[in-house]
Amino acid sequence: MVKQLTYPDGFEGVNARWEERRDPLTAREGEGLPPLDCDLADLAARRMPDPAAPLVKPASSFGFKAHALAVELAGASKLAHLNALLIAHLRRRSWPDHAPALFCRIWAEHADHLIAELNARWLVSSLQTFADHGQTEAQRRTGATLGLLFSMMKLYEFERTFGGTDPAEPYRMGKRAKVPLPMEMDDFSLKSGGLDFNMLAPLWRDAGADPVTAPLACHLLEMLNGDNGTVFRRIQTMRERIARREERGT
Repeated sequence: MVKQLTYPDGFEGVNARWEERRDPLTAREGEGLPPLDCDLADLAARRMPDPAAPLVKPASSFGFKAHALAVELAGASKLAHLNALLIAHLRRRSWPDHAPALFCRIWAEHADHLIAELNARWLVSSLQTFADHGQTEAQRRTGATLGLLFSMMKLYEFERTFGGTDPAEPYRMGKRAKVPLPMEMDDFSLKSGGLDFNMLAPLWRDAGADPVTAPLACHLLEMLNGDNGTVFRRIQTMRERIARREERGT
């Protein structure tokens, strides 16, 4: 019997799909990133035009990306736009030589500004960028582990929406399907299982390990803790329900 694969072309196919969107951004004369020693405080104080200026065609790939980000970040600071442009560069196969250092400099000097200004999507994207371009092992580790956490959350929380249940509503206890977990994983005990604690505690510890990424990483974990629509909140709510039932003797 031929084994069915989730990805028929295996991980070579997965990698090929990933590479499709990694062509470097190319800029024309007069376009490109500012120098490493640019005035970041000035960029933080200045706003992007709202609406963005029309795109002049034909345009370079850098021009298209810069314009798309200007539309998305209309009214935001020019520093937020530069941060987004750097992320776009650093996700490609190659980038301007000074791009990693400029990205890290932004977060070393203006983390509070960007945390207050950016939505969760851009905060997560910023943190993920440290996985490959952080200047210390702690920055890279935090970017990689938390980036994976939030990527997996996006996948399973998106899939859950097709069940028609509000993200803040835990599943009912009596309706669990009697099936094994995939890959022969051991079952999880709602009453005594600590997988979520075992996962989150080291992430919180590592989040504070580097002064550059600590404000961003800790802020995102605090956002997770305060959101009532995550698997962590649902599991905790189910635990509390079990505890209340045991207290009542039912």
